[in-house]
Amino acid sequence: MRAMENPKSILITGASSGIGQALALSYAASDSFLTLNGRNAERLKMIADQCRARGATVYTCLVDVTNAEAMNEWIVEANNKHPLDLVIANAGISGGTGMRISGEPVSEARQIFDINVNGVFNTVEPILTILNKRNATNNKPKGQIAIVSSLAGFRGWPSAPAYSASKGAVRFYGEAMRGVLSKQNIEINVICPGFVTSRITDANDFSMPMKMDADKAAKIIKKGLNHNKGRIAFPWPVYFISWLISTLPDALAQILLSKAPAKKPSISINSEN
Repeated sequence: MRAMENPKSILITGASSGIGQALALSYAASDSFLTLNGRNAERLKMIADQCRARGATVYTCLVDVTNAEAMNEWIVEANNKHPLDLVIANAGISGGTGMRISGEPVSEARQIFDINVNGVFNTVEPILTILNKRNATNNKPKGQIAIVSSLAGFRGWPSAPAYSASKGAVRFYGEAMRGVLSKQNIEINVICPGFVTSRITDANDFSMPMKMDADKAAKIIKKGLNHNKGRIAFPWPVYFISWLISTLPDALAQILLSKAPAKKPSISINSEN
């Protein structure tokens, strides 16, 4: 049995809707300890109550993932209550170019990067510090960190430049860190979903190929984490297309991507939040 198979103490950022919500409910059981973060108190309480109804012990916090100090305090406190087995860095937002001739404003791109990239760093750094200290004095070191990227992170999409760039950044970061930390028995997994039912996809007014229910996505993710898959990407036909476009010559890729529908320009909360 792998060290982190069937984790019991799990921390999830962006757990108040979408994939984060579905993962929280998927891991909720009579012997589980869940530490959940979100930005909407009402939704977060609702999810926590549903998890408690399944027997889980649940702790919630409205900590801002862009606040490094607050995140460190929260994660350290969570680990002190119940040593963390699995941390899922899931919080994120999205934006888009819409019909704006000037493209995506840099101010919007900065906000997206702050949450999608710095938010991941602010989640990963505290738990890595904890795991390194734990593993230095443990004969059976263990620990698992999952980073939520996206299939949009395989190529820069004109419809969402900052979003695809931010998700590409955390995908490369997670995949590289997996190689770095493998000898320390710290498992790093990168999750690359396609379209999943969430608050972010609810804002889209175009066709979304193979859009998936969040509960089904959570089952795929949980199975992949249990088997320590380095990259958990789905659904596979959309994954294949995303990968294929990333391998094409730029001129051809630009022609294909120019036909993609434009996302609404306003910042929207992702499934991870």
